[in-house]
Amino acid sequence: IVHDVNELTEKLFPIVEAMQKHFSAGSGTYYSDSIFFLSVAMHRIMPKEITQIIQVDLDLKYKTNIRDLFDEFDNFPEGAVIGIAREMQPVYRHTFWQYRRENPQTKVGDPPPDGLPGFNSGVLLLNLEAMRQSKLYNQLLEPAMVQKLTEKYHFKGHLGDQDFFTMVGMEHPELFHVLDCTWNRQLCTWWRDHGYSDVFDQYFQCEGEVKIYHGNCNTPIPED
Repeated sequence: IVHDVNELTEKLFPIVEAMQKHFSAGSGTYYSDSIFFLSVAMHRIMPKEITQIIQVDLDLKYKTNIRDLFDEFDNFPEGAVIGIAREMQPVYRHTFWQYRRENPQTKVGDPPPDGLPGFNSGVLLLNLEAMRQSKLYNQLLEPAMVQKLTEKYHFKGHLGDQDFFTMVGMEHPELFHVLDCTWNRQLCTWWRDHGYSDVFDQYFQCEGEVKIYHGNCNTPIPED
């Protein structure tokens, strides 16, 4: 089934307009930017009979059957609505700098396994039925809630849905099933060369056989 981008954007815009100014690269709210928030409101615009969706970036290379990823839906704990892997660079250590300075004991922005490094939206498992039924998740889409959280965390991002999920994950980790890093093995090393070489490897390491490579920031993906 082909979904027209313009039609989708028309449905999305009223839902995500308020969050775009917090999580978009552009100044202000661009109508076309709404498509970068598709996953956030997918449960509102897809037909009710569609209960689960895997949404993926284009810069991926699969080393296993994507069908195996669907099995991860069975591992969602009660209350979780989205499956997503952690961000593998200290990007959110950087973004949350002010909150971290004001809250020196926080785990926000810290590396795994004990920290909260944020999420990467290159591979997403969206349990649409759970998203529709979660009162908490739908409250978090309200403009007033988005405003409240961005003020609390002094958050200003530019990565669309990924920023929203990351910020919400700091406040309500129970909404997310964290995928193993091997399902979204990010390759970008931009932050290693931009002020974070001392801690970079704590975020970037990933044990285990890679199932999906993610060549983010135009990073070449290894040949077989």
